[in-house]
Amino acid sequence: MENRSTKQELLKLLKEDEEFRYAIAGLLGFGEVLKRLDRHEEELKKLREDFLMFVKEQEKRWEENNRRWEEAYKRFEAIENELRALREDFNRFVELEERRWEETYKRFEAIEKTLQFHGEKIAELAKIVGELKVALGSIGRRLGRDLEKTILSLYKDAIERFGIDVEKIEKISFRDYDGKYLQKGAKLEIDIYISDKATYFIEVKSFADEDDVEWFNTKCSIFAKEKNIENYKKLLIAVNMLREALERAKELGIEVVYGSIIE
Repeated sequence: MENRSTKQELLKLLKEDEEFRYAIAGLLGFGEVLKRLDRHEEELKKLREDFLMFVKEQEKRWEENNRRWEEAYKRFEAIENELRALREDFNRFVELEERRWEETYKRFEAIEKTLQFHGEKIAELAKIVGELKVALGSIGRRLGRDLEKTILSLYKDAIERFGIDVEKIEKISFRDYDGKYLQKGAKLEIDIYISDKATYFIEVKSFADEDDVEWFNTKCSIFAKEKNIENYKKLLIAVNMLREALERAKELGIEVVYGSIIE
């Protein structure tokens, strides 16, 4: 009974008294081992504490990441809603434009038919203009200088804006005896106005087409060479002229006075 009590007392001391435990372990050769085990226990305890701190920090990071992901998700959701709304608006726009283009196409068809109709009328008008040109040309040949005077008088105000005195416009001529420009002996005539400010070569026509413009420009060059005139201006006066003739005159630097333009 006494041995049992002693044994229990020893076990209690080993369990509760660290110094006694080390003493016994030293006697048994386990003292160093126990110390190492104690150090390992402390290290493991410290490692566990560090691990728990790491876990807490990770949890905080995960919470922050979750919060950011929730914000990002909400933004993506908002963007998705905006894209959906934009897609719907675009589809409505396409449908509207398709209807508009359909209406525009119908209008173009109507315009095309109208232009075709007017084209036929313009062709008829061109034929009439051609006949009128022949008639006016015939009148011009018959009336000659009187017709020119009539046209000059008709557009006197417009001509005088160029600083030209209609009464002082003269007609000059040149005969190409040597055939330098035309056939030998061909006679050329042109109207001219000379003042202190400017020299004008002038052509008067009841009707002017593009060929008339080209020929007038050529005559100006010929007379400028033959009469030794360096600085001069060109003025074409026509009761009626074609649009192409007007455009060509502008290209050649010819001033124009006209009554009406025929398209």
